[in-house]
Amino acid sequence: MKFTVYGENVTINEKMQAQIEERLSGLNKYVVIDEDQFAKVSVKVYGDSLKVEVNVPSKIGLLRSEVVHDDFTTAMDLAIDKLEDQIRRQKGRLSRRHKESLAESFYEENEEPDEIPVRTKTLYVEDMELDEAIVQMEMLSHSFFIFRDNDSEKVAVVYKRNDGGYGLIEVSE
Repeated sequence: MKFTVYGENVTINEKMQAQIEERLSGLNKYVVIDEDQFAKVSVKVYGDSLKVEVNVPSKIGLLRSEVVHDDFTTAMDLAIDKLEDQIRRQKGRLSRRHKESLAESFYEENEEPDEIPVRTKTLYVEDMELDEAIVQMEMLSHSFFIFRDNDSEKVAVVYKRNDGGYGLIEVSE
């Protein structure tokens, strides 16, 4: 894993850089993070405190934490603790539901004509396998996830069913 560290109104010294790299490298004991991926750390002055934001892309999705504290070392420790909790929670969910098939991933504002306000989002559809889409959906705690299936190259939607299973909708064009 590579590191990108930004400081807004804060100078990132060598000691801070080394501490960030050492602590984030410890996440590899929980989940595999590609060597080419960049972990992004942002340190900002936030009132009288420091705000530390950490974003780490991994096989199970984007791990993100944000902590505000007076001391940089304490803020970094709390941010890492939050990331570890996210990994443990997600790993537990997957092991209960899809023990064998998904455990591998841990290793290797507009308006309508009726004047009703509608929240609009733009999605960028990514190519992935069905199992990866389920992991992303669970990680985001959403009830559905839109993706492009690697096998059929069609846009598809995976969703949670009321009976606890999953459903798949494939879009034909």
